[in-house]
Amino acid sequence: MFENYKVFKTTFAGRELSVETGKTCGLANGSCWVRYGDTVVMVNVTASPKPREGVDFFPLSVDYEEKLYAAGKIPGGYLKREGKPSEKAILTSRVVDRPMRPLFPKDMRNDVSIVMTVLAVDPDTQPEIIAMIGASIAVSISDIPWNGPIGGISVGLVDGEIVLMPNAEQRAKSDLQLTVASSEKKVVMIEAGANEVDDDTMFNAIMKGHEEIVRSVIPFINQIRAEIGKPKFTFESMEVDHDLFEAIQGKYTDKVKYALDTDDKNIREERLQPIKDEIHAEYDEQYPEQQAMIDECIYKLQKFIVRRWLLDEQKRVDGRGMDQMRPLAAEVGLLPRVHGSGLFTRGQTQVLTVTTLGPVSDAQRLDGIDDEEEKRYMHHYNFPSYSVGETKPSRGPGRREIGHGALAQRALEPVIPSVEEFPYAIRLVSEVLSSNGSTSQASICGSTLSLMDAGVPIKSPVAGISCGLITEGDRWMTMVDIQGLEDFFGDMD
Repeated sequence: MFENYKVFKTTFAGRELSVETGKTCGLANGSCWVRYGDTVVMVNVTASPKPREGVDFFPLSVDYEEKLYAAGKIPGGYLKREGKPSEKAILTSRVVDRPMRPLFPKDMRNDVSIVMTVLAVDPDTQPEIIAMIGASIAVSISDIPWNGPIGGISVGLVDGEIVLMPNAEQRAKSDLQLTVASSEKKVVMIEAGANEVDDDTMFNAIMKGHEEIVRSVIPFINQIRAEIGKPKFTFESMEVDHDLFEAIQGKYTDKVKYALDTDDKNIREERLQPIKDEIHAEYDEQYPEQQAMIDECIYKLQKFIVRRWLLDEQKRVDGRGMDQMRPLAAEVGLLPRVHGSGLFTRGQTQVLTVTTLGPVSDAQRLDGIDDEEEKRYMHHYNFPSYSVGETKPSRGPGRREIGHGALAQRALEPVIPSVEEFPYAIRLVSEVLSSNGSTSQASICGSTLSLMDAGVPIKSPVAGISCGLITEGDRWMTMVDIQGLEDFFGDMD
């Protein structure tokens, strides 16, 4: 009955990794089950046959689904079934999304959905890593165009030794929690938390993870794709009209350069808007129903200018040097009645963080597929529309806000006193008041101020800064404290 059923096996970080295809989910574009130890993750990928009308971006959705039956648990609460994704599930979805999204064709607008479902979980093998590998396999063997594969790995530091894919006991005493995603040639994503690990050790851990991926995972996926991969479908390209872009570039480059050349985001927008209106007035009639493409040309022109400034002239949009930070300001004790508050400002980025202390019984209870049952220290990040001068209504935290809150939480966790030293639950809320890049790092700085204002005996202050990378062939350039445009138009932050 299952004549297409196949099993592929390899050794990954000293243990067997097996992939099954051809038995289930026959209507998906690509599907696989990945087993590592007793952890089993099913991954399915689908794509729409053509783009939706009016979509001017690549609509990729990545969802990591935690099923509590995978850990032998019945969900809590009255409903006794899984509801919205947990915070950990959202963070895992983002970790898988980040290395995979840039490898899809830039001019594709077909909807693509990647769903990773945890069917069984072994505490010694992290399902998040297996889900990432499974997503790479499922897209690789599907008919969806993609420039992968990638692989993922978890790296720990136990008693001074680098450990690949650490088990539960090793993770409990590890000084490093590092996730590395790599393609065949490059590291494409890292996410880490550490107990003040030195730079050389961190670099060695990243490279050891990368080498294991390149040695075992990438050739394994390529082998599976060569044997059972489907031919990739052709899609309706949404690439901008080159003649249109060159016409706009030739006529408006100097005007856009002038508009961008300021350290004030408001002034930049005020200068750009008349230029955008002028471009649309000139080209809307020549390219009817192509307003989105004209907007894309304007965006592409801004990107071209900013990248040329950085690579050719070592010039930043706001005139700073490559290693120069924006002006800083810090203030504590702004709010009466609250336990602690800190306001941190860096250029036009500003974050207010408020600390609340409570009894240990206020710790958040968790209902997930791992062994973590409560969280004593919580960090929440809010990004209201007014922080970027927009008028969107507030509808609760999105994935980005949850991700940034977790990033700040991970940065501060190593310095939070133990429950024996400080028997309180701690909640930090970072309110972004103004945003022009690096708000997640500003929330880390504001949180240190707020914790100290609240009298929390942190082990040492923690600060965060965002760094950028821009590349062109063998050329590359790094910069510190990137602002919005450098984030949008760069290659890494």
